[in-house]
Amino acid sequence: MRDYIKERALKIGEYIVETNKTVRDIAKEFGISKSTVHKDLTERLPGLSPELSARVEHILHYHKSIRHLRGGEATKEKWKSAN
Repeated sequence: MRDYIKERALKIGEYIVETNKTVRDIAKEFGISKSTVHKDLTERLPGLSPELSARVEHILHYHKSIRHLRGGEATKEKWKSAN
């Protein structure tokens, strides 16, 4: 794995732990795709920093458990602002 990829994976891992932001938000801020963020966090990070990876995994599971609620809120706000 190239050094810049390792650095990016660690930086994204630390960032998600600090901010508790979603993969989509992080992808926008770092200027990369959601797929790349997800791959960095789930496949690359465990080999680089297992303890950081465990904290990130906890956050990702939390976001996954509430995604049905977030989707409903987003749709509600969308229609509220349209009317």
